[in-house]
Amino acid sequence: MSIDFTSQRLSYEQGELIESHLPKQPFGLLQTWVQQAIDSKQGEAYAFSLATCGSDRQPSVRTLLMREIIQLDNAGIGLVFYTNYDSAKGCDLATNPNAEALFFWPSLERQIRLTGAVQKVSREQSAQYFHSRPRDSQLAAWVSEPQSSVVASREVMEDKFAQLTVQYEGNPIPLPEFWGGYLLTVEKIEFWQGRANRMHDRIVYSLDGDQWVMERLLP
Repeated sequence: MSIDFTSQRLSYEQGELIESHLPKQPFGLLQTWVQQAIDSKQGEAYAFSLATCGSDRQPSVRTLLMREIIQLDNAGIGLVFYTNYDSAKGCDLATNPNAEALFFWPSLERQIRLTGAVQKVSREQSAQYFHSRPRDSQLAAWVSEPQSSVVASREVMEDKFAQLTVQYEGNPIPLPEFWGGYLLTVEKIEFWQGRANRMHDRIVYSLDGDQWVMERLLP
């Protein structure tokens, strides 16, 4: 038995990437594309896939929410996200800090790949973000320890959530030691715009010192 998609076809004809129309540095284009995705009601347009690979050399990918995109002092780009440090991705990054992020906006026929190394943000930054989250989300972070591990049932999770609700009623919820932010410092960023006849536009910026080098890739 199989599910056959070979007859499914779409023609991508919404946009183009022409070098003479593009900025010398990618931050402005990244900012524009993300904002256009938000404006086009893509849902959580800041959702991205994060690919990691740990000591087992097994690639792993999952979808997260980007919480900040910043321009660094050396003209570089940083992506900030938050998660459980004891999760599978956290264990991968502790062993191998190299990672890749992917934004995909199908209705705009666009994707962006961002490659670089990841490091933890400060505890102060993590705490500031953690306490900006809804209170129930803060409690859920404590429930998910260790994240990605096997749990006997949904009821076990619900019971722990209820216990934590009582425990911290009327009091601030502390930032878990096992939870916080990461900064992905981008070394390469590829903008992909779908085009007709699979002649897609692929423009990649690579950081060389404090200068970005722009090149076109074959589709």
